[in-house]
Amino acid sequence: MSDIVIRPAEASDLPVLGRLGALLMRTHYDFDPKRFLNPGTHPEEGYAWFLGEQLKDEGNVIVYVAERESEVIGYVYAALEPVSWKELRDACGFIHDIVVDARGRRTGVATALMEAAMAWLKDNGAPRVVLGTADQNVAAQRLFARLGFRRTMVEMTREL
Repeated sequence: MSDIVIRPAEASDLPVLGRLGALLMRTHYDFDPKRFLNPGTHPEEGYAWFLGEQLKDEGNVIVYVAERESEVIGYVYAALEPVSWKELRDACGFIHDIVVDARGRRTGVATALMEAAMAWLKDNGAPRVVLGTADQNVAAQRLFARLGFRRTMVEMTREL
């Protein structure tokens, strides 16, 4: 794990962030194509654009990347979120994305990214951290449980 560097993302990282975000989209779509957004044919450009817009929200959003030998192999995207009456949720930090390339899985990269994001959220006043995970993503759920997360909501979907 000592060969991994966690650092804030930069605009020059956007192409690889787009590739990783597209991986995240495809994985979720494969879990449940009726629930998750269809990635289409070129989601890399769209996700790179999306994360680029998030990087502009300094002070409320953080995107960290994990580098091994100067190559980005994962990222986490987190934000400070206000009170949500719709979700019956107080202000919090929210982990929106965590994704690690297959070459970096089960090596501590995801844990390091999560810990960096949670430290940033805490340092910026978040009293708690919330996240969502696909029901089928058992490996991620084990990681989140090891990091101290507990189940608080269950999303259910029905097609009309």
